[in-house]
Amino acid sequence: MFLAPNSSSLVGGLAAAVPGELRGLEELSRRWGRLKWEQLFRPAIKYAEGGFTVNMDLDAAGNTTAYPFLLRDGAWRRDWAPGGKRVGVGEVMYRKRYARTLRAIAKGGADVFYKGAMARRTVREVRRRGGILTVRDLEGYRVKHRRVNTAHYRGYKLSAGSAPSSGAVVLSALKIFEGWNGTGDRGLETHRLVEGIKFAYGQRTQLGDPDFVDGLEKFQRQMVSEEVAAGVRTQIRDDAVLPNISYYNPEGMASPTPKGGTSHIATLDAEGMAVSLTSTINTFFGSQVMTPSDGIIMNNQMDDFSTPGSSNFFGFLPTPNNYIRPFKRPLSSVSTVIVETPDGQVYFVIGAAGGSRIITATVQNVWRVLEKGLDARAALSSPRLHDQLWPNLTSFEVGYDSAVVADMARRGHNVTFVPARPGIASAQGVMRCADGTLQAVGEPRQWGSGGFVCAA
Repeated sequence: MFLAPNSSSLVGGLAAAVPGELRGLEELSRRWGRLKWEQLFRPAIKYAEGGFTVNMDLDAAGNTTAYPFLLRDGAWRRDWAPGGKRVGVGEVMYRKRYARTLRAIAKGGADVFYKGAMARRTVREVRRRGGILTVRDLEGYRVKHRRVNTAHYRGYKLSAGSAPSSGAVVLSALKIFEGWNGTGDRGLETHRLVEGIKFAYGQRTQLGDPDFVDGLEKFQRQMVSEEVAAGVRTQIRDDAVLPNISYYNPEGMASPTPKGGTSHIATLDAEGMAVSLTSTINTFFGSQVMTPSDGIIMNNQMDDFSTPGSSNFFGFLPTPNNYIRPFKRPLSSVSTVIVETPDGQVYFVIGAAGGSRIITATVQNVWRVLEKGLDARAALSSPRLHDQLWPNLTSFEVGYDSAVVADMARRGHNVTFVPARPGIASAQGVMRCADGTLQAVGEPRQWGSGGFVCAA
């Protein structure tokens, strides 16, 4: 589908996959919600219709040099540059068309989007932009219920999303590290953590849509098992990285020939109901297709699939289990995790946005809470690193302990630095503290992220 070397998996109608989020939210509301469906839309409608102030995060995202369509495309210009000049920091942006869309869905349910006139308008615009989406595709979309991945770490129970998300990758990296005792050597500790993460990314190459890849449920159980973790630890050298990528067991990889439109929500209520939810249109502005009448931004999730001979936007090499097939769902880096105490109380709810960096950010936040005893605020504020096995880079945020970075370089890691802001991924977390109070923490690296605790 994308064999020719071009950007059609990222930009244009062909990049758009069938949107599933609305059906998923509808299912959550139906099964566990207390508020009426219509009430859930009121805050979003308020801001879309009444306007919201452009902060520094949104201003940086709307770089018209990188994204000139914000000024040239009429559908986008109506929101981003209604007077011919792009709305800037401190100014108010309105999304009135989208407010009408949300109000219609609030009144009529998700079927308003997936069936009828809105569905036909969406399909018409996607196809006008070169896509192949059909009304039947929208009408036929169904929510899938899958068994979550679970593992234990230092006595805590961890639950994480299953394939085609990457929850098992997070749990695998943590299980590998769990088998080592503390040494007090921060360089060695960081080296072991990164090597375990690289093995977990190697395992990720076998994941895909369970409806199309046989045996994935069993494979994910193996990924997070004590036996597999112990076997991986025997392959990790304390003095150096392994000679090349093949030592990390990335079976099924083909030979090779990275900003994201993702957000995360973590919630925990007084009764212990917890939600870790990641929302995405993939990269900034998705496929850059907006429906003119309804203000709906279409995703470019088709780039999450593998194409033989090509890496995707986030640098992942192609893997056969993730090749495109009709009705298949692409492999995602989404890594939603809920941590429970040994007595079954929800302790920590965590997740992140940031493409391939989601996995490493989530691993480090869980590790810093359970291994280092940090609270959520300290964990999310700590400098992060990232290594996804390929490309061969271990990236550190500016501000990371320089002695540890130097030690990592001596062990053979190909170290590089990234700015502390926007940094490596954007995480959101909620923690239940020892005194029973809740700590809600937004991503410290972002201006527009925050946490809020509401008294009962």
